[in-house]
Amino acid sequence: MAATVFYVDTLPEAGGTAVLDGPEGRHASTVRRFGVGDRLLLSDTRGGVADCAVTAVGKDRLELLVRTVDRCAPARPEVTLVQALPKSERSELAVDLATEAGVDRIVPWQAVRCVSRWHTGKLDKSAKGVARWRAVAHAAAKQSRRAYVPEVTELHTTAMVVERVHAQVRAGGAVLVLHESATTALGGDHLAGRDAVTLVVGPEGGLDDTEVAALVEAGARAVRLGPTVLRTSSAAAVALGAIGVLTDRWTHGPLE
Repeated sequence: MAATVFYVDTLPEAGGTAVLDGPEGRHASTVRRFGVGDRLLLSDTRGGVADCAVTAVGKDRLELLVRTVDRCAPARPEVTLVQALPKSERSELAVDLATEAGVDRIVPWQAVRCVSRWHTGKLDKSAKGVARWRAVAHAAAKQSRRAYVPEVTELHTTAMVVERVHAQVRAGGAVLVLHESATTALGGDHLAGRDAVTLVVGPEGGLDDTEVAALVEAGARAVRLGPTVLRTSSAAAVALGAIGVLTDRWTHGPLE
């Protein structure tokens, strides 16, 4: 069975010792019941991974021998998800599924037809929403044994998304708007030679025509994923699966 991953702020040095305490240590010792001799991995969430063996177990803490420290190369092409805010529980589901599928960055977007509104003229819930998405991404990355936790940016307006698309296209990246009415299916020709890809996913009510027009004018291409219409919470994960097969992103397996 593959080793369990625990996240720490800073990795210890190879050949030394370390202590896993705090919430992670409590989970390892009390919930998972790690014992002396058991193997586990520490990650700094930025690609660094330490292979460790438990040498002692205390109350809510483990003492570890650090056998090796390595760094995992980031997947290429890098994939950014611009996710229109889903409603209710599907909001967190979208982040969870995209993280499990390997997304590198998530950009929350308050599109025209979003039922969920993090920011209005009188109320700003964006800080709380972003914090929650970051917590979900952190938990999903750990569950998936990822060495990288995806970045979750600040809430974006449509104007900010369009500017991001401009910048990505100018830098040679691809921007793909997932749209059920697109005449072109997502394929390898959209990804060939690209070091960065941005996926744009609309809300439950679909993208507004003015949004699609602005994104395409900025250099994005509208593509469809297949013969079925997907929910906003699952579209990105399906697209990431397709990209994993069409590129080298899935060359390496999970941490072992």
